[in-house]
Amino acid sequence: MTGVAVRPARAGDRAAVDALHDREWGGPYVVAHDTRHDLRTLPTLVAVDGAGAVVGALAHHGDGDGLEVVSLVAATPGAGVGTALLAAAADVARTEGRARMWLVTTNDNLRALRFYQRRGLRLARVDRGAVDRARRLKPTIPVVGEDGIPLHDELILELRLTAGG
Repeated sequence: MTGVAVRPARAGDRAAVDALHDREWGGPYVVAHDTRHDLRTLPTLVAVDGAGAVVGALAHHGDGDGLEVVSLVAATPGAGVGTALLAAAADVARTEGRARMWLVTTNDNLRALRFYQRRGLRLARVDRGAVDRARRLKPTIPVVGEDGIPLHDELILELRLTAGG
């Protein structure tokens, strides 16, 4: 997408960011690694187009030596918004002196797995049954995910930001 800029979210972006989260996650909550995250409370980067409209959002938080990407949503997949947001998050992590950026996706999300690996993230581990446990915190998580794949596990990916990674 030409003309996209990434910046920290402002109060006036809230409705647009919430709409993206509603579309992608069914509301402001995501569950990953046995934690229920309220996306409204997390630092968020937004991608805005030339007209200033929010076209993507990335919610994150610091976690020890890493910056966890909790949610990445683009209004139009394939337009470069996710790539720009992910690069900006890596810059935030480096600025904060963090050694890695990491995130969780699910075993059915082959599109996301492909996207993240193409941007340098590597599979760090698999948490078998994590999505089954997550349904206790968010019962609306489906049993069958993308492409008819049963949804059970979380895949943890990371990008090492320091030498030796």
